[in-house]
Amino acid sequence: MKGIKLGTPLEVRELYQTWGKELEIKIISGKNGLSRKIRSNRVQKPGLRMIEPNIQLEEGKIQVLGRTEVSYLNRFTPKEQIRISEVITSQDVPCFIISKGITPNELLINTCNENNMPLFTTELHTGRLISTLNGLLEERLAPFVTVHGVLMDIHGLGVLILGKSGIGKSECALDLIIGGSKLVADDVVEIRKVGTSKLIGSGPEIIKHLMEIRGVGIINIKDLFGTASVMDRREIDMVIELAHWDPDRDYDRVGLDQKSFAVMEIELPYLVLPVSSGRNMATVIEVAVRNQLLKSTGVHVAEKFQEGLLKRDTKKEGS
Repeated sequence: MKGIKLGTPLEVRELYQTWGKELEIKIISGKNGLSRKIRSNRVQKPGLRMIEPNIQLEEGKIQVLGRTEVSYLNRFTPKEQIRISEVITSQDVPCFIISKGITPNELLINTCNENNMPLFTTELHTGRLISTLNGLLEERLAPFVTVHGVLMDIHGLGVLILGKSGIGKSECALDLIIGGSKLVADDVVEIRKVGTSKLIGSGPEIIKHLMEIRGVGIINIKDLFGTASVMDRREIDMVIELAHWDPDRDYDRVGLDQKSFAVMEIELPYLVLPVSSGRNMATVIEVAVRNQLLKSTGVHVAEKFQEGLLKRDTKKEGS
């Protein structure tokens, strides 16, 4: 696992191309400024700042203009509208998004073009727009680590599969995909810490939906098995490590050991599964995931088994 990296600034162009449909945004001005950088995972609604003589907006933050801001700007004379538009569009902010389908006046549109400031409109209401943007930016700009492994969705559980090169992670993943599981990332997994307790995994864009199978080469899972076989990102719920069988090592045979794997100070359930000739690891992984799901409902088979043994031994001692 490589060291923690800070999320790189996001270009407005990437926001538009990647999440434009979800945000329902349309660009109406300032197309030459799409390379501007978004450096904050929170957006700003200027609000009362608009009444200040010298409006100061927070650097690096997307600016959301609602009915209040647009109506306030429209009440002034054309000369004053130009002045205010110059003040807000000449600052170090990435872009402006006008909510509720409100049409901005021509003076603001022209000023944005002159200052290469992207100006978007959306039909989304202000509250929903802000919450959606904050969620997207929090994940995209979050600190992250890179691990070599495979991330999958197995029965609705995000499972990170680790192991040394050549141990068969991708082959296991392929068997699981054939059985209905979904691939998130193969070989390189970027894990982002969102909030205080959530880890979101995804793959680099260049290898999205791709998998390397020795002897076959690079294959595209989405093309081979359809869109239902892949996911772009997934919250990670547990970690499974594949390890070569070691006859001198004591493996957990009952299931009482509750190990954890720490990623950016967040603890995840962790299993080490020994790999040996003739062992169907895809089936073992699926059973391990099903057992973890059962544990999440409060059913612990190993603990019940141990309790049964204790009761039996107690009865023997009392007889």
